[in-house]
Amino acid sequence: MNEDPRERPHTELRIWHKYNAIEKPYEKSLSSYSYVPETTENLDWAELVTLDLSLYHTPGGKKELAAFLIKALRGRGFFYVKNFNIPEEAVNRQFAIGREFYELPLDEKLKYVPNGLDDGQFNGYVPAGRRVLDLNSGLRDRVEIYNIPSTSSPSRRHSAISPDNIAEFNGSFEHQHPEIINEHIKEIDNFARALHSEVLDPLHVLLAIALELPENYFTNIHRYDVKSEDHLRYMKYGKFTPEENEQIGNLWGRGHTDLGSFTLLFRQPVAALQIRDPIHNEWKWVKPQDATLTVNACDALSFLTGGYVKSTVHRVASPPKDQQHVDRLGLLYFSRPHNDVVLNTIKESPVLQREGYTENDFEKSGSSVPTVEKWTFAKQKWQRTKGAYGNDQSFSTAVILPGFQEKSYA
Repeated sequence: MNEDPRERPHTELRIWHKYNAIEKPYEKSLSSYSYVPETTENLDWAELVTLDLSLYHTPGGKKELAAFLIKALRGRGFFYVKNFNIPEEAVNRQFAIGREFYELPLDEKLKYVPNGLDDGQFNGYVPAGRRVLDLNSGLRDRVEIYNIPSTSSPSRRHSAISPDNIAEFNGSFEHQHPEIINEHIKEIDNFARALHSEVLDPLHVLLAIALELPENYFTNIHRYDVKSEDHLRYMKYGKFTPEENEQIGNLWGRGHTDLGSFTLLFRQPVAALQIRDPIHNEWKWVKPQDATLTVNACDALSFLTGGYVKSTVHRVASPPKDQQHVDRLGLLYFSRPHNDVVLNTIKESPVLQREGYTENDFEKSGSSVPTVEKWTFAKQKWQRTKGAYGNDQSFSTAVILPGFQEKSYA
């Protein structure tokens, strides 16, 4: 992230200038965001590899990174990405916007709860307390979510770096935001577009190369300007007391997989994210790394590759004792294929054919294979079940759609 942008190709140079010249000074001021100190505890950290995108445009770089990526995806499924060409200041400002949103009174935030939340709608504000963490005490989750859908108007197709045609996250979605979001919406949109061009597009190209597909195979079904359920998320985990953490088993969110393609998670110094290491079948902490994104593979990629790429299991634990006195604010981006993409296993990949990954769960069971839209709202409806208790096996192992049953993860 500290390299000279003049050494990058012209298209990337323009993005760098958009963040570092056009948007400075930013239209709206924000007080700086302060990160809490990292834990001093010696936790059992996961051994994750780091993909360096500065190699992407070097001779042989794509081939090298494609091999690196597929090994990471088929190994632990979580990895770091560095040198992704988005300045730290832009990231810090997104955290500051999230902080400002969560400082709003609850009555104000509740105005933006989506209609149909119980039926799987998720864009807007999702209040805390929908899930029971401990039956004896009645303690519920303290997770608040604000989701902003990506722009997706087919009639406004334009470069992801154009400063003149910002669709402001409103393409195919009727969506109202509080003032703190509205006054920064162009900046948020620009940030999300850069995540596509600087991180997701390269990852999708590398995955296509690894599967011996045309380079544009995955980018063609993950275009920013086509209707999808992509969204940016500000996510707040409210703190519990040490006594409460013991009551809930030191677990804020049970093991689960994400439903899309890739999830991007920006550095969060409050240690809480854990992955289930598929190599040792143990829970490991994910260490925050400076100037990186944490990336994991999700359900849609697993379906599209017949299980060759696994959807990675993760959870949120209570932080170590020296961080239990603070809330945890997260900044995430969820990438999903276009809504009309049918989640059939890709037949055109010689790799999947050679390795025998030719059917996903739906196909193996003879069930109808859903579109991304149908899959998204079915799983979201399950995830948003009001009053759900994670240890209830009828909930944790529910059939999401015919052909796919959830699994219970501690």
